[in-house]
Formats: sequence, structure tokens, C-alpha cells
Amino acid sequence: MTLFRLDASIRVEGSHSRELADAVETEWTSAHPGDTVIRRDLGRAPLPATTWADAALAGFTPEDARTPEQREAVAVAAELADELLAADAYVFALPLYNYGVSQHFKAWVDTLIAEPRFGAGVEKPLAGRPAVLIVTRGGAYGEGTPRAGWDHATPWIQRVLSDLWGLDVVTVEKEFTLVGVNPALDQFAELAAKLHEAAANDARSHGQALSSRVGA
Repeated sequence: MTLFRLDASIRVEGSHSRELADAVETEWTSAHPGDTVIRRDLGRAPLPATTWADAALAGFTPEDARTPEQREAVAVAAELADELLAADAYVFALPLYNYGVSQHFKAWVDTLIAEPRFGAGVEKPLAGRPAVLIVTRGGAYGEGTPRAGWDHATPWIQRVLSDLWGLDVVTVEKEFTLVGVNPALDQFAELAAKLHEAAANDARSHGQALSSRVGA
């Protein structure tokens, strides 16, 4: 069995999304000791900004007329597709940045969509495979909060992973990650602690379910 793990946090130490992904991975490796974990760390090793454009334009260019940059981008897109197709289960750890999708994750998705096996209109390439989506947010964005509706990332991510590519996605959400960092949020310390504990429990629970489902 193979697990694919993607991280997009620009932080390593103190990263809430990585911490939750670690919990999922721990449950996976406990159930599947010695099995493969494919890692793609976009936070520490982002794709070059030009990769998507070169891969996309290569699709409209005869192969013998492609530039070296286009050929390299096509190879990168194929590598990304191969990583996903080789896995049986998935965990995506994605922070909310400035109310939207991490630019690193967006570039990764765009480059994959330029790959024929993952392009719009093709049969869902990962249909039915289980995935855990981890979303972390610095503040609170639920109904009734001042920033309700400001999370423009999570619905888009779910749409791509589930509706476009066919993954069976469950989502773990952790809010108020800036409590203790931003003094303006100190008043929410007790609530944040409860939310963080609940997110950790969810991550472990979904990690166990992921392992059990694939191993069944």
C-alpha cells in the first residue's frame, strides 16, 4: 500500500497543518509498517512559477517544436501525475493564506491539469480513492463570525480533489492557529485549545479510518 502526502505550509517548526498530517501519517504507518509514503513538500520545494505556463503551452505545441523549458515542464507534470496515480490513499495538508489557496498548491494543481491524465474533461483519474484534507486557518471563519465567507480556499480545494479528480475526501479543520501569536486573539485562548484538541482527534480518527479502508 502507498500513501501520498502533500504539504504546502511555508513553515516547518510550529506548522499546524504539518502536525495534523503527521498524526494521519502515524496512524497509517502503524497499520502499514514498511509501506511506501510518497512525499511532495510544496512549502519547502515549490514548483518554479513558470512550470504551469510551459506545460500548458506545450499542449498546444507540436512535440518537435517544443522549447527545452516546455519539455522540462511536461516531464514535471508527468512526474506529479505518476506520484498521485501510484498511491492508494492521500493526505493533503493545506494552510489558508490571505483568505485563499496557497500559491504553491495552486501551481501544483494547474501543472497537473496541464497533464493529459488529469486534465479537465477526462474520466476522474483517482475515482473512489480515500483522502484526508487538512485545512488550517489563523482565525475563525464559521457562520456568525466577522470573517464568515472569507475562506476562499477550502471549497475550491474540495472541488478539485473530489469533483474533478474523484477522491473520496474527508476534511479536518483547525482554526485559531494564530491564538498565542496575535495578541488580538488572546481572548479566544480557551476556545482555541478546544478546537485544536478536536482537530487532533479528528486527524487521528481519519488516519485510522484511512488505514482500515485501504487495508480492507
